Amino acid sequence: MNPEIKVLATTSENADFVSLIKTFDNYLLERYPELQTSYWGNNLVESNPDAILIYVDDKAVGCGCFKKYDPTSAELKRIFVSPEARGLGVAQLIVRQLEMKAKQQGFETLVLETLYKQIEAISLYQKMGFEIVENFGPYVGLTNSICMSKSII
Repeated sequence: MNPEIKVLATTSENADFVSLIKTFDNYLLERYPELQTSYWGNNLVESNPDAILIYVDDKAVGCGCFKKYDPTSAELKRIFVSPEARGLGVAQLIVRQLEMKAKQQGFETLVLETLYKQIEAISLYQKMGFEIVENFGPYVGLTNSICMSKSII
């Protein structure tokens, strides 16, 4: 039987979004304990009206949001899929939904940052049309960061 997948456009204040972000932060702390002090300020989610949640069989399993980076670019943030939901296409669905929302708001480019150990994420983003670019903004000089960009016009 196929799982029932639902998409919810929401805000970063949604309790399920907050819960998934806590799970994501714990995952990152376990995988990258050495980076805690240099990266965690970049992972804060201010009040954000552009968040997406994915539910599989009524359980929140994936999230993401974006924020304005510059007048024409939106930065994807906090994209996470719970381990039990990986392989179901949830991450692609999150990115597609965020891309659609950003395009509707007039953004022309999506940018993002991930960490070098996130091989699966880098591969996924490349399959979805993102290209590795020079580190931007707060990631300049951070050798563990991989920055990517994609035109959405």
